[in-house]
Amino acid sequence: MHKACPLSELAPGEALRLDTTPPIAVFHTEEGELFALDDTCTHQDASLADGWVEDCWVECPLHASRFDLRTGAVDAPPAKLPIRSHAVTVIDGDIMITESKDAPNLPPGLTMASTPTLTPAPRSTS
Repeated sequence: MHKACPLSELAPGEALRLDTTPPIAVFHTEEGELFALDDTCTHQDASLADGWVEDCWVECPLHASRFDLRTGAVDAPPAKLPIRSHAVTVIDGDIMITESKDAPNLPPGLTMASTPTLTPAPRSTS
């Protein structure tokens, strides 16, 4: 289980990228729902935490592939593979992520050893 941040520090409409391998994006929607997905688009190495969220979809900032925040399913090309979704709970005011046991789908040329990790920082999804 990974601690993302206190719920009070991730405003509705924002996302953050967790320092995990591979990185995980945590989304707090305008409606107040919390979701966690692998952060890297399966088409090309792009952070989905930097993408646009509308309804229950996040759009990749590079080529507009869309992923379902609930399941990780891909809805729009050029990405063809889904991304993993992770369970999100709030425990004692902290957003906690239980990472999926499924193998991640990474973009061509990217391996688990080469995935970059960043310090968690809030990022706007609007």
